[in-house]
Amino acid sequence: MGFWSLFLLASEPIIQVLLIGSLGAYLASGYSNILTASARKDINRVVFSVFTPALMFASLAKTVTLRDIISWWFMPVNIGIIFLIGGILGWITVKILRPPRHLENLVIATCSAGNLGNLLLIVVPAVCDDEGNPFGQHSICRSRALSYVSFSMALGGFYIWTHTYSLMKKAGVLYHKVELTNHGVPKVQVKDSSGSFPKIEEGEGGSSNSLLPPSKPMEETLENQIVAPLLSNGSPSGEKVSFWQKLKGTIYQIVEELMAPPTLGAIIGFIVGAITWLKSLIIGEQAPLRVIQDSLEILGNGTIPCITLILGGNLTQGFSKSLLRHVVILAIICVRYVMLPIIGIAVVKAAYEVGFLPHDPLYRYVLMIQFTLPPAMNIGTMAQLFDVGQQECSVIFLWTYLAAAVSLTVWSTVFMWILS
Repeated sequence: MGFWSLFLLASEPIIQVLLIGSLGAYLASGYSNILTASARKDINRVVFSVFTPALMFASLAKTVTLRDIISWWFMPVNIGIIFLIGGILGWITVKILRPPRHLENLVIATCSAGNLGNLLLIVVPAVCDDEGNPFGQHSICRSRALSYVSFSMALGGFYIWTHTYSLMKKAGVLYHKVELTNHGVPKVQVKDSSGSFPKIEEGEGGSSNSLLPPSKPMEETLENQIVAPLLSNGSPSGEKVSFWQKLKGTIYQIVEELMAPPTLGAIIGFIVGAITWLKSLIIGEQAPLRVIQDSLEILGNGTIPCITLILGGNLTQGFSKSLLRHVVILAIICVRYVMLPIIGIAVVKAAYEVGFLPHDPLYRYVLMIQFTLPPAMNIGTMAQLFDVGQQECSVIFLWTYLAAAVSLTVWSTVFMWILS
């Protein structure tokens, strides 16, 4: 595969994102005014509660089996290493460059959480379509690629909707606490301890027929949320909290975040895919309940277009209002496209040398490319949900996805050269 062929191949999904995002920016601009702020928030709720869970279930239940889950055991470890090292590098970036406090978790999230879903879903199978690919026959390569990518998408969903979701929730709580302190009236209610989702204000004159249950008063919500997530060593009143109380609070928070709809969709997809008789009821041409899978696939297909349109729409807010300095955005690009890929080569080569990985070079290629991806677009969904850092998130996405067009090309070439 030649350099220019690879360049066009790797650039295609990024160009798609930029084109659809540009349409979203136009729809949100004053020239169209179709994709208004309140419309984007409402669409985000649907994406979070319906489209993303459907996509997770449909992809996993169809392509992943129990045998695959066992033989690919290193992939969740690999993604965990990405989140761990990316989070550490993001934390170092925050401590050195000191962005506004309510944006610190956004910086850490964009350094640690990569787009493990739709970009891989386009890039990796497309590599198999090229006659000169180093991974074997086209049909077999593509089938394996789809399985690897679906597994990666599900695992990425687990990490993103637990770890990254927690980071963004804390950022939202902190931001709205500051807003409440400074102005007396909160702009939005964040998720309360009963598990309800953020209640977002409608535009002027709009009615609030929200599909979300009403939250508790802001003061009570903030009291319940500003605990261990904000690194306090005790209760809000300053009293010392026992170890068991801290452990109970931590377990409660983990369980609460595992109950996020996308994570539940992935868990159910794993269960259906792993249990043969259950899978035969839903998946396949002769499955008696195949209409369920077909319906969920239709819903899941709406995830990527909606997220990308919202991403583009948010760009209309991001150019002139960002509180992030250019050096912070440059640091995020360096972490994602310089430091992480180099670390990824070392991790995958070391794991292969000690016998943790199968011989399949395509599997190792997917593991390496996971270190090279731009930030997950679901971070934008979370920023919208918690009404924090939306403009800054849009600006980060703009520059990181532009840089990804070159970065993915260069690193894909390097990875294939290493594996050939």
